[in-house]
Amino acid sequence: MSRTFKKVDYDQALDLTVRLGDCLPSEHLARFVVDSVAQLDLSALYAKYGSRGGEPYAPEMLLGLLLYGYATGVFSSRKIERATYESVAFRFIAGNVHPDHDTLAAFRRTFLPELKDLFVQVLLLAQEAGVLKLGTISLDGTKVHADASKRKAVSYKRLVELEAQLRTEVEELFALSEQSEQPEVLDGLVVSKEITRRQDRLARLAEAKEVLEARAKEREAVDQAEYEAKLEQRQERERTTGRRPGGRPPTPPTAGPREGDQYNFTDPQSRIMKSSTHAGFEQDYNAQVAVDQQSLLIVGWTLSNHLNDSQEAEPTLAAIPSKLGTPEAAALDAGYFGPATLAACAKRGIEPYIATGRDPHHPSWQQRFAPLPDPPPEDASAQVKMAYKLKTALGKAIYGARKCTVEPVIGIIKEVLGFRQFSLRGTTEAAGEWCLVCLAFNLKRFHTLSWA
Repeated sequence: MSRTFKKVDYDQALDLTVRLGDCLPSEHLARFVVDSVAQLDLSALYAKYGSRGGEPYAPEMLLGLLLYGYATGVFSSRKIERATYESVAFRFIAGNVHPDHDTLAAFRRTFLPELKDLFVQVLLLAQEAGVLKLGTISLDGTKVHADASKRKAVSYKRLVELEAQLRTEVEELFALSEQSEQPEVLDGLVVSKEITRRQDRLARLAEAKEVLEARAKEREAVDQAEYEAKLEQRQERERTTGRRPGGRPPTPPTAGPREGDQYNFTDPQSRIMKSSTHAGFEQDYNAQVAVDQQSLLIVGWTLSNHLNDSQEAEPTLAAIPSKLGTPEAAALDAGYFGPATLAACAKRGIEPYIATGRDPHHPSWQQRFAPLPDPPPEDASAQVKMAYKLKTALGKAIYGARKCTVEPVIGIIKEVLGFRQFSLRGTTEAAGEWCLVCLAFNLKRFHTLSWA
């Protein structure tokens, strides 16, 4: 039995006239991005343009391309440029023109500081639309690769060895240059150039050494606070149980850099950090987000090169725009617990719900349904009081929502959008790009909430 098939005449198809409005439905994200950008105040961006020169592309068009690109997992300026030819959505945002990748990259780098204000403006639009009502928030951090290879790093031990080796070589070359007769000088050896090359390397090593020593002092202050907190916990257990705690007492921190401390010459401000997905170490930044538990919108973000989250609550809470109001409560995991986080919440009138340790994966039914114990005494430690608060019905509800609010947001950014490495180097530039990522995520989430 023969059948008739619908075939395509590709020569004729190339001459078809396609209307972009027929390709993009009214609820398409590209239209939402264009409409949202049109409502933003871009006067700060326009103010940076000079009065002389050729006719530049409008900031709202370039901004729309970047926001839609980051919201759909296209982070490369070259790929965005190519998409203005091949993608209907990008072609619509670009208005059928094609800014080159250098223009897109320069625009992104130039206007990073202005993104902070645009981030706030988008949140205010969401608040006006009724999809954001700031209440309880969740905080979490994630490691994001820096634009640097760990192979371009040097440890403090190796740095000291190289410094001694280069100084010896410089002395040998100086002695060689002072000889009146130099029969042993190899052909092509220019002593002055070799001395200059090694002195330049010594200057770079001295800079790296200074950075590592400053980081060691910063780490010592954090370790000292943790050491004192552990001592306080041991004293609390001894006071409540009447017995001396078992195990070894905590070890006081040691001063100075460690042999394994590393400095990266490609992006000196990034740090070697332990990976959360495997047992290795990578050249990363520590990115933080504060997420509204109801809307899943990111209401605050920060970025640092700190190895852990113990000091990250203060800057992340400070990053929440005051125009949005103050959160009622905050849920944080055990990595944030400490005096700095408690003080940051108390200063802002935020009720903290912070894990005091790792919960067992498979608790027994007796543990799950155990009655609420008596409240701790007034003179109990902050850790004991927090552990009790998390066992209350309200504490279980607020902290239990953390895993299904902030962790999915980070998962979407890294797994769905695919943002796993910064394109820019340095803490300031990487922080600006992280703001762009959070801004693009909020627009995509705002679009979903608007059409729900």
